[in-house]
Parts: sequence; structure tokens; C-alpha cells
Amino acid sequence: MNQTMNAEISRLVDAISAADAVMIGAGSGLSTAAGFTYSGERFKTYFADFIETYGLTYMYSAGFYPFRTLEEQWAYWSRHIWYNRYVDAPKDTYDKLLQLVDGKDFFVLTTNVDHRFQLADFPKKRLFYTQGDYGLWQCSVPCHDSTYDNFEAVARMVEEQHDMRVPSELVPYCPRCGEPMSMNLRCDATFVEDAGWHRAARRYQDFIEAHGGSRIIFLELGVGVNTPGIIKYPFWKQTYANTSSTYACVNFGQAQAPAEIRDRSILINGDIHEALTLALHARQG
Repeated sequence: MNQTMNAEISRLVDAISAADAVMIGAGSGLSTAAGFTYSGERFKTYFADFIETYGLTYMYSAGFYPFRTLEEQWAYWSRHIWYNRYVDAPKDTYDKLLQLVDGKDFFVLTTNVDHRFQLADFPKKRLFYTQGDYGLWQCSVPCHDSTYDNFEAVARMVEEQHDMRVPSELVPYCPRCGEPMSMNLRCDATFVEDAGWHRAARRYQDFIEAHGGSRIIFLELGVGVNTPGIIKYPFWKQTYANTSSTYACVNFGQAQAPAEIRDRSILINGDIHEALTLALHARQG
């Protein structure tokens, strides 16, 4: 990183140290930095057969391909879930983030659905997954607002699938209405906000209200422009409203802030994993 970026990283470390609280907003760029890439070699490694057969180009969108059978659909999704939700992360990016905010009052708002925060030992009560969780299924209708843990079923699907199909007896159906289950992902109007989702939403609001006028740092990591209304715009708005706050953005190629809060912004245009590594070194030094 260049001298300007190193200076911004030093500012970030100092801001976190001086802050009363840290509000973390995490987008897909954070998981990408941790090694969860959805295209290229990693996609080819796990889905070569699907790519060859269907010409698929991107791991996430491929899950919504109109497969001919539910057996094929769940062969794809089970692999996708397994390699993005249950396996260890290629890099310790999330662990480094936890180290960086250790000892601080913090909360995490994320659009990521890969459960990486909890797998890195972030306390569950400090997390709000707004867009769902790869580890949960729901009724596709949906006929009710409950979600279901899928670890055991997915493990069997990955183990027992053959020729891009899972055994028919492993296809999941709603225990109440009998319709097929679907992913608990906010991709259309059928997304289920279960009781856990609402509890997390309340904890997030409580955290924001509790630190309304305090020295809080809004730390945005890897948030793009696909859904800016969830993290980016609220962080900008809250930073503007609270003159004691600081906005920090770490994002490769997309680190920016409005002119109204630019003097209270820390912008690091670089790889998130590298930035967190340097921040930890700076703090220790």
C-alpha cells in the first residue's frame, strides 16, 4: 500500500481506539477478501460439471438457473451451501476483524449470508444478517414464517449426489404444506423474516439508539452499490447527523464518502484482508 493508504490505516486504528462504539457494516467484498470468490478457479473447482453442462458463469446466480428437476437444483445448492457456509474460510480475514474491535462495544450489520461472523466467534447477539443465511431453509410458498437448519441434510446431499442429482428422498419439502423448501435468501417477496431475524433487527436498532450522540465509528467493509440502502446510505446519514462520529470505508476501488462528511471520513482503497492485517500491526506497534 502507498503512503496515503498507510496514513489512513493509522487514522482508522486511532479512531477505533478513541471510539465509544464501533458499528460494522459488511458486504460481499469482505467475504471475497477472505477467499470466498464466486467466479474463476474456485467456481471451476467445485462446479466444473454444472459449468460444462449448463454454461454457468457465476456461483450465486447459477443457483437460480431453471434446472429441470429438484434433484438437480438441490445438487447445485447443496454444494454451494457447503463450500460457502460450512467449510473453513481460506483466509483469516474475519478473525482479524474481530481482533481489531476486541474490547470495544460493537455491532455488525451485514448483507452477507455465509455465516462467517459466527464461524469466526463473533457473538451472535452482536449480529444482524439482513438478507438471510445459507444455513437456513424455508417454505417456498411460504405458508409460515419459520426457518430450518440444513446442516445435516446438506451434508448428506453433498455426500450422496451423483451425476448432478441428489437422491429423490433427500429433496426437502415443507413439513406443513408439503411444497418444496427454498433458500432463506432475500431474492424475492417470499423471503421469510423469522423470529430470530426480528430479534436481531431490534438489537441493531437498540445499539444505534444507545450510541446516537456518542463517539461511534461507522466501519463499512466491502459494501458495493447493489443494495446501498441497507448499509452505505444509513451509515452516511448517521455520520452526518452525529458530529461526534466517524465514517470509515475499506473497499477496493469503491472507497468514497459524500462531501458533507468527508472531513470525518477515513477512506482506504485497497484489499480488506491486507488493510486489516496492517491495522493490527499498526496497533501492536
